[in-house]
Amino acid sequence: MGSLFSSKNKEVFSTPISMNNPVTVQVLGICSALAVTSKLEPAIVMGLSVTIITAFSNVVISLIRKTIPNRIRIIVQLVVVAALVTIVSEVLKAFAYDVSVQLSVYVGLIITNCILMGRLEAFAMANGPWESCLDGLGNGLGYAKILVIVAFIRELLGSGTLLGINILNYDAIKEAGYVNNGLMLMPPMALIIVACLIWYQRAKHPELQDKE
Repeated sequence: MGSLFSSKNKEVFSTPISMNNPVTVQVLGICSALAVTSKLEPAIVMGLSVTIITAFSNVVISLIRKTIPNRIRIIVQLVVVAALVTIVSEVLKAFAYDVSVQLSVYVGLIITNCILMGRLEAFAMANGPWESCLDGLGNGLGYAKILVIVAFIRELLGSGTLLGINILNYDAIKEAGYVNNGLMLMPPMALIIVACLIWYQRAKHPELQDKE
């Protein structure tokens, strides 16, 4: 049991959530961060979906990695990811149809998410199932964290709500001069917020800054 939660495994899990975040450090998965973060609910669902798919696909590829011919490994990885994405998509349609409609084609496009394919190729093909599961969970949660932060800011300042619950749309607040910022609901604002998060993380951790 101790080896399962060794310091190395803890680092594999925690590093992608903070110091090596796939969005703010590796700059991956940006497209969905722009597309599904105008509301908090779809952002949470997308983050959880990617986390589940990344973890399970990592485990599956890790289990069969020694039997995959090198020349077709990318095809095998795509088939595994596509199967898991299809399952998640059908589950969302069955139990969270409204959110599934909001996410539209972006659930299907998880197949092409650079984070998934990158972890399969860089980690799952070279490590055991448990380590690969932790790596998938860490990268998925790191991605989800950024989506939730961006969606929180955009929905709160753009619509005055969170998870559809009214937060700022009260007469007293409006009389004080507050007006919802419609620009927050436009995709460029998501890019600006992500850029601010990237700036904050690199300013806080100078070792992440590019050296000339």
